[in-house]
Amino acid sequence: MGILEIKNVGKRFGGLQALSDVNLSVEENTVHAIIGPNGAGKSTLLNCLVGKLIPDTGSVTFQGQSLLGRKPHEINQMGVSRVFQTPEIFGDLTVLENVMIPCFAHRDGAFQMNAIRSVRHQNDIRESADQILTDVNMLEKRNMHAASLSRGDKRRLEMAMCLVQDPKLLLLDEPTAGMARADTNNTIDLLKEIKEKRDITMAIIEHDMHVVFSMAERITVLAQGTPLVEDTPENIKGHPKVREAYLGEAQV
Repeated sequence: MGILEIKNVGKRFGGLQALSDVNLSVEENTVHAIIGPNGAGKSTLLNCLVGKLIPDTGSVTFQGQSLLGRKPHEINQMGVSRVFQTPEIFGDLTVLENVMIPCFAHRDGAFQMNAIRSVRHQNDIRESADQILTDVNMLEKRNMHAASLSRGDKRRLEMAMCLVQDPKLLLLDEPTAGMARADTNNTIDLLKEIKEKRDITMAIIEHDMHVVFSMAERITVLAQGTPLVEDTPENIKGHPKVREAYLGEAQV
């Protein structure tokens, strides 16, 4: 049994069957990519995993516990963190303050901005945040305002905000979207470093085949809301159905 189990999941929006009988198992300490063109159901599936949508049918469990019916902050507290396609950070706060925010989250998912500033010099909190910033190569920028960062650094900051919560499962929604190739490669290297340093599982939704084949150990290809095939990257590359439908002569 995987750390994340998706069984017979279906989701309909009016007359559109967005997901149909989706079965997927993500093994612990692996990088599992979910690919497919626009409309394949990737975002719908991801939203079912993080509590933004509830499937019409099927089950979703993390470490044996159901995720269905839970609010996003409850899923986060269970050890599941999400990196959004567009980095979600607080531009008017410093890099350090952004990373400290999760340390002050309340049980209902809310937090107090004044509390962040009033205790930001406490050694234990600051040291924890500084260590995370070191891990993502952002320590020297900890006093910069987040709004002034490049897109690549905003992505690193968002990852730091996730990692300070010590997640067991990191869900990445097109983590290199809108990046130049150099920033994309830097993000790939960062994710590989995080994977090596931490006991963490990653599930990536991605269009960029360079990212997928650089990182993934298993790949699931969605076609019109249903898994077309699941296999290793090597076998996916040569799979005739996948090549015909999605990849073409992808540059890897």
